[in-house]
Amino acid sequence: MSRPQKEIYVTTAIPYVNGAPHIGHVMDYLLADIYVRYQRSLGKKVRFQAGTDEHGNKVYKKALSAELTPQEYTDQQSQLFQDFIHGLGVEYTDFIRTTSPDHIYKVQEIWQKLSPHIYQNTYEGWYCEGCEGFITQNEYDENHGICPDHQIPYQKLSETNYYLRISDFKDQIRDAITSDQLKILPDFRKKEALKLLENAPDVSISRPADHLSWGVPVPGDPSQVMYVWLDALSNYITVLGYPDQDISEFWPADVQFVGKDILRFHAITWPAILLGLGLPLPHVLLSHGHILSNGQKMSKTLGNVVDPLEVLDRHGLPAFRYYFSRHIDTFADSDFTWEKFDNAYSNELANDLGNLVQRLATLCTKNNVSGITTKDAKQKTPPRSNDPEYIELMDSFEFSKAIDYAWTKLQTLNRRIDETKPWSLAKTGTPEEVTALLQSLVTDLLTANAMLAPFLPDTADTITTTFTASQITPPTTPLFPKN
Repeated sequence: MSRPQKEIYVTTAIPYVNGAPHIGHVMDYLLADIYVRYQRSLGKKVRFQAGTDEHGNKVYKKALSAELTPQEYTDQQSQLFQDFIHGLGVEYTDFIRTTSPDHIYKVQEIWQKLSPHIYQNTYEGWYCEGCEGFITQNEYDENHGICPDHQIPYQKLSETNYYLRISDFKDQIRDAITSDQLKILPDFRKKEALKLLENAPDVSISRPADHLSWGVPVPGDPSQVMYVWLDALSNYITVLGYPDQDISEFWPADVQFVGKDILRFHAITWPAILLGLGLPLPHVLLSHGHILSNGQKMSKTLGNVVDPLEVLDRHGLPAFRYYFSRHIDTFADSDFTWEKFDNAYSNELANDLGNLVQRLATLCTKNNVSGITTKDAKQKTPPRSNDPEYIELMDSFEFSKAIDYAWTKLQTLNRRIDETKPWSLAKTGTPEEVTALLQSLVTDLLTANAMLAPFLPDTADTITTTFTASQITPPTTPLFPKN
């Protein structure tokens, strides 16, 4: 059954709160926020989820080391993440915490609904505490006994747990991915997910309470606690009110943003949970790459970890959003260096855009050219682009290509100003000719600015205000002041 298209629903993976926000968290929030702002510019209503994943042994141990109760620690950490998200200029509509009583109750209800597909079994195998999950012998052998993500040895465990029977849903999941009913982006991640699905085992969804005390109790069996992934993945629907409320107005999600390291959980475990509940699968699962530092994966051991707050402080929020949306590929691993960041700020933001705004506004002021009144300006709504190529890129989630396309419009406009020389025309032409030229240039700028609005909302607002005012005057301070 198709749902009424009243609102678009966008989700981000909820981060684990055993540490401070890091640069890897940025992409989920930024990509989702760009898409949400774009949809709002089209007049769509959007529901946008964020949250924090707060159960598990790692959180429990961190709380003990901080001499706090687990709840005190997670309260503190969740607020830290909320402040971080706001600092990125991200505007979500819903925030969920997995330790909230409402979520805990709903997850227990979900467990009971899944009971026909749950069984108990004793398992002996390799476990990664960093991933909080079991791995296959093949993965153990391929990684030489050490988790590549956490650089810690796998542990040999023997436990009696509850399992979700993935085998009940494999054919449906494969068909959904193959047919793009569940569209996985980029395409090479789709192939990766299908390969993982081939040998995907049934999934452990609980741990003994004496091994994991900080978690959601399994209904009817106090000796077991829910495995953190079942608890965490369910947030996407419990935040909408499931199972107490009809969520068909919002679900299935239009797009779910996740990092490539958690693709398997979102492409296999999560669809199995949804199918077990009789719910449709999300439309798009977008898996982005990792941010590298000087071409290497960031690690504390290498000492190359980049603090996102440091990056924000360096040149401000617009520069941060610009770099991570244009110079970090939407889908592939991409590199961050301080030199690249500084160059992007000085040679692209400050020159291509900042100087353009300053000199065009100055030319308009000198020649008494009034601003362009647009429908968007009158209604005070976000600028909207009608450029077909831009729309195609945004609808295809090709965000880094979309902002790159917008930037070519700015560069073309800069060249056009140099070629038409409005300052010379002011000496040789009529006032009407000068006004017509400058208003044409302003129109081109506002056209490019509408494309930039989802990426650089504050900057776009300033440009819109400047060039739609009854009297155009240059901004009192440079858009991107040189440090």
